[in-house]
Amino acid sequence: MLESTYQACLAYEIQKRGLLTDTEAALPVVYKDVKLNCGYRIDIWVERKVVIEIKAVDALNDVHLAQILTYLKLTDNRLGYLINFNVKRVKNGIRRIVNNL
Repeated sequence: MLESTYQACLAYEIQKRGLLTDTEAALPVVYKDVKLNCGYRIDIWVERKVVIEIKAVDALNDVHLAQILTYLKLTDNRLGYLINFNVKRVKNGIRRIVNNL
């Protein structure tokens, strides 16, 4: 399946539990007091506190980790999840990412 399908389903399940989600949240970069829209988009932003990045790839690699760390730094959030749905068991595709704790 496409990452967008997994994203929609996961966002629905999170919302069903009473949490607010923002999907495809635009994330601008502020450079020298100017907001630049660089095309960053957070897959799922839960309660504006937890960043979830969805993947459907053969294996997670360093660029995926760098991507979620960038989102955590730009949002000043501390917790994120990198979830790869292209595995036999989803629990084996979940990576918890902590920024500056």
